[in-house]
This record gives sequence, C-alpha cells and structure tokens, in this order.
Amino acid sequence: MPWYAIQHKPAQGDRALENLQNQDARCFYPKVTMERIRAGKRTTRLEPLFPGYLFINIDPSDPLWGKLRSTRGVLRVVGFGGKPVPVPDEVIEYIYDGLTAVEQQGGMKKGEKIEIQEGPFRGVEGIFQAYDGEERAIVLISFMQKQQVVKVRLGDL
Repeated sequence: MPWYAIQHKPAQGDRALENLQNQDARCFYPKVTMERIRAGKRTTRLEPLFPGYLFINIDPSDPLWGKLRSTRGVLRVVGFGGKPVPVPDEVIEYIYDGLTAVEQQGGMKKGEKIEIQEGPFRGVEGIFQAYDGEERAIVLISFMQKQQVVKVRLGDL
C-alpha cells in the first residue's frame, strides 16, 4: 500500500492523527524533541518534524478515501492536478530511520564526555557541565595539569 501526505489544519495535527487512527488508518506523524529557551529557561518539547503534515498508508481502493476530507483536523490530501501523489516507501523509511537517530542524539547531559571540534581548544576532550544560554556550553577540561572550566560555543563541540 502506498503512503500519502496529508495536510492538517493549523495546530490540529494530533487531532487529525487521532481521528484517522480511529478509522483504522495506518498513520505516521514524525515528531522530534526540540530544545527552546523561554523566559531564560531551557525547555524541551515534542514538535512535528514536518509542521502541517502527516502521512497515511492507504490503498487507493479503500473506502476511507471518501471520508478523508471530512475527518476532523484534516485539510486535504497532498496531490498534483487534483490527484493524490504517493510518497515512495523509501522516503518514509529514510524519515523513520533519521528520526530514531535524531531522537537518540538528544541534548547533552551533565557528565557526558565530549570533544571540542573547533576553536582554540580543538581536539581537547572534556566533560559537559551545563548549557550557558542558547549558544554556549560550560565544559570541564584538563589544561596545564589542572581542571579548568571553560565556556565554548555549542557549534564547536
């Protein structure tokens, strides 16, 4: 059975997913954990990988096609020239495999060993201590036979 992209109404992705699954549709709504800084605090939230879209695995002869547009939360089936365009299975597999890799990476945790890749401390190994704002990290390194706390750009790790 082919996969199709479904555009959902604004801020109704979870509602569309739930209503499609209630109709026994096989769906895929990829989400990733995102870190944001709000009011000076770092928070993590689960957000859609493709805002506004989810995927459905449905046979072209399935009677569910007639119900899709009237399903709560669903805006339309993505297509071209008035006909739905299937999403290749390889694309869905690639997204799924990439999604698990992204989720496994997550954020850095205190005590995690890291290596500085760029900047004046390039090649130095250290221990992640904490985030310092949105773009820097506090890292503990051994430098000149002493433990030193340094602030490093996140992009340099």
